[in-house]
Amino acid sequence: MKTLQFGIEIETVGVTRRTLAEAIQSVVGGRISGDFLMNSTVTDARGRKWRVVRDGSLSHECSGEIVSPILTYEDIEELQNIIRAVHQAGARADASCGIHIHINGRRFGAKSISNLVKLIHKQERLFEHALGVSPHRLARFCRPIEADFVARLEMHPPMTMQQVSDAWYGRRKTNPTRYDASRYHGLNLNSLFFRGTIELRYFNGSTHADEVKAYLQFALAIAAKALASKTASSKRREFNPATAKYDFRVVLLHLGLIGDEFKTARLHLTKNLAGSAAWKGERRDRRTPGRGNPTTENDGHARAA
Repeated sequence: MKTLQFGIEIETVGVTRRTLAEAIQSVVGGRISGDFLMNSTVTDARGRKWRVVRDGSLSHECSGEIVSPILTYEDIEELQNIIRAVHQAGARADASCGIHIHINGRRFGAKSISNLVKLIHKQERLFEHALGVSPHRLARFCRPIEADFVARLEMHPPMTMQQVSDAWYGRRKTNPTRYDASRYHGLNLNSLFFRGTIELRYFNGSTHADEVKAYLQFALAIAAKALASKTASSKRREFNPATAKYDFRVVLLHLGLIGDEFKTARLHLTKNLAGSAAWKGERRDRRTPGRGNPTTENDGHARAA
């Protein structure tokens, strides 16, 4: 996961686009260009371009979307400092805001894309609850993966990216466009066929630096899992609110988000879920065999199947 390149789009309200650009510049240096009314660009000391653009979907007149350059895992700390700077400048996220994470699709082929679709589809209800996706966003901007798309992948396992594209659109499309209607899914593969990035749109807006880092680690981990897996099951799991926190913690451990390095990520990614992260069902005495026994972080990973 630490070798994957990514980009991120962070929607904010509460401050002008000029304020956002100046906050970014205070962290990365460089110079600001553009008119501030619509779009502006911060070219940092390394020549990378951080854009601040207008987004008509946001609820507030003082609003803007931060669009990062291509980043690597080592850039996350600097990105967090940018988020802290724009937060201190007064930027915030409301219900109209979202965060979109783009994973560089260069290393993905038909098999790994199919794996990614199946991995997400299998646990999508759990992911939606864990990430707190609102009904409004689920209905409009980050719709669930379509069952017909998954069925097409299962019926005719794709061998080429063109076949993945045909399954995604339900027909042959040789010239995808940026604003194709299919892009409004939590997993957006139109972005892959249009610009070469896999877009994950499930994430609520946030100006909390650690929360955004957790989102990134989750997105990179599931992408890496898809690359590493020989195969994946698409059988959809039922969502159980009583055990959701435990269930999602087990998923995170399976993705490799284990140990102190990812402790904060696990905290943020499970905080919206009910139940216990350490117990499935009622707590029993440690000596009592069977389901519901206590688990440590390590044996939780072992039980995840």
